This record gives sequence, C-alpha cells and structure tokens, in this order.
Amino acid sequence: MVLAGTAACGTVENLSAGQKLDNAFDKLGEERSIAFELDLDTDAKSLMALDAEQSEPGEEMPAEIAELLSEGTISVSMHSKKPIEKSEDKDFTAFVMTVNGPDGALLEYRLIGDWFYARVDASTFGRIAGVPMPLASELPEGPFRKLLEGEWIQVSKKEMEENGKGIPGAPGFGGEEPSAGPSLDAGTQKKLTDALKKVVAENVDFTTSGGSDGTEHIKATAPFRTLLTELFGALKPLQNDLPVGDELPTAKDLADAPNKKVSADFTLKNGELTEVSVDLARLAETAKVKKFALVLRVSEGEKPEAPAGATKVTLEDLMGGFFTGVVGEGLGEEFGDVPLEEGDLEKDVTMW
Repeated sequence: MVLAGTAACGTVENLSAGQKLDNAFDKLGEERSIAFELDLDTDAKSLMALDAEQSEPGEEMPAEIAELLSEGTISVSMHSKKPIEKSEDKDFTAFVMTVNGPDGALLEYRLIGDWFYARVDASTFGRIAGVPMPLASELPEGPFRKLLEGEWIQVSKKEMEENGKGIPGAPGFGGEEPSAGPSLDAGTQKKLTDALKKVVAENVDFTTSGGSDGTEHIKATAPFRTLLTELFGALKPLQNDLPVGDELPTAKDLADAPNKKVSADFTLKNGELTEVSVDLARLAETAKVKKFALVLRVSEGEKPEAPAGATKVTLEDLMGGFFTGVVGEGLGEEFGDVPLEEGDLEKDVTMW
C-alpha cells in the first residue's frame, strides 16, 4: 500500500511505478478466486551459513531442516462469492492450504462447504521433527491409521465448531471472538499514510523495465537500516494514537542493523501482479550466500474442489486413535491400564 502510494509525492519514475502497482493490486481485489505461493529462493548451504552467524555452537540448523526450507513452498488458494476486496468470512466458500516439501505435499488442508479435509505425510514430518511416528501397519484399523497412511480424512465443519466452543481466539472453530483491538480514526490514518509515503518517496528508488510480451518489472531499492530508522521515526510522533503495546525502536536500537541496499521486485503481466521477490542476500554479514530471496507468486486461481475418496471420521475417533498410536507408543502399552491409587499424587505439585 505504501509503495503504491508513492504516486502522491514521488519523482516522475516513482509516480509511474506507484500508479502501476496501485492498478495491479486493484485488479487482484476484483477477482473471486485467488492463489498464492510463498517460497524461499535459496539453497540449503546458504541457509545453514546464515543460521551459523546467529546460532550458538551446537544449536545450528540441521541439514534436513535447511533442505526443507530451501526446497519447500506454502500454497494458499481461496474462492469467494464476491470480489475478494468486498468479501467477509461468510462469503468464502472454499479454502486450501498446502505445505510442500522436497518430495511432495507434507500437509494439505481444505475447507469446502460444510466439510474439512486433511491429509499428511506423517513419517516425513516425524523424521524432520526428530519424533518417529508409529508405523501405520502396527495400528488397528481406524481413522488415525488412515491419516498415517497419507489418505484423505473428512470431518464435519459443524463438529469442529462445536468442539471449539469456549476456546478463546478460535472463532473459526466456534470459539469466542477475540475482543476488538483499538482502531485508527480517519484523521490518524491519513497522517500515518502520509508520513510513511513521504519516507518511502525520499528513501526508495524505483526503476522499471519491460519486455515485448507484456511483462514489466518494477524494482524498489533502499538502504535497509536507513529505511527502517526513517519509517519508525515517522511513526514516533503518532505513537500515542497507534494500537501498539511496546515502545517503537529508536535509531540507537537499529544502529547495528546492516545498511546494505535491499530490493523488492514486482513482476506485472499485462498490468496484473504475478510475483513479488524481496532480495535479502545482501543482509548477510560474513556468510557466503549465493542467493536468498523471499518470493510470493500470485495467480487468479481456480475454485478448489473436494478431494475424491476421503473417509468420513469423527474427532472423537481420530483423537482416540492418536492417543492409542502416538501417546501410547511414547508412554508404553501399559499406560492407562493401571488405575491410580489414593495418595499416588500427594507429592505432586498442583498446577491450578
């Protein structure tokens, strides 16, 4: 929003770039289906080198985690009965999120109409987390075994909501709505937007380049520490009117942040936003980093569909299988079979 808003107070180059970005985001809001993919454009060695700069000896990132982060992606798609910019929660009829690893989907979750669908690569998750999962073949037939086998399970949305009642902050599952936070009045919003746009216009350089196939790149570049310092400095006079709990960082707090230039590259195709790439490689201090960028890919998306062959289950059956297969495996087969005798817990600390 701030980058697009530089059209109000920037150079001729910024004016043109801001208008194009503004139009591109407007087009996204007009869609009824939209899809995003979040990706780290890097390699495992670069991630481990960056992590080594900050980690204590013996606490470095395992190679398997680095490989997952470098090769994995998170995909989200949604469909609404109304244009996205005008949609409220009740207007969305389908939602899908997929966590992809190097060898395929690790986790997939769908909400289609009145049903939740899920499947998981449990063995890979367990290996990465260092907590081996029980073999599906060792469990009795049931919903949890199907989940461990990577099959789709299907749970009623109504049941999920009923079981979520009374859980603060979980309105999507029938829990209590969180209390509304403080909001900005129109006057404060204008002051805030004007202040941030002024900082961006003064500190961010825009360049544009295009091809013959309708593809255009808008690159925004700024010195990292300078931009952060100026942004928080612009917020400081408005702090009493902002819904923030802690003190904003000062220039002294940010003195150790690198001041190398970082850039965000917006890719437009026929005026529509298709990708945003933020290059963070230059923020590395001593690590040798070939490439390190956070990439968001955007597409119109298709209406998500319910997966075929899903098995209907209840939460009670699913949790029963979990405690039998995972908790029982960890605590021993006899756990739960031995009754507690009076006085067994008399030396235990009471937590409530």
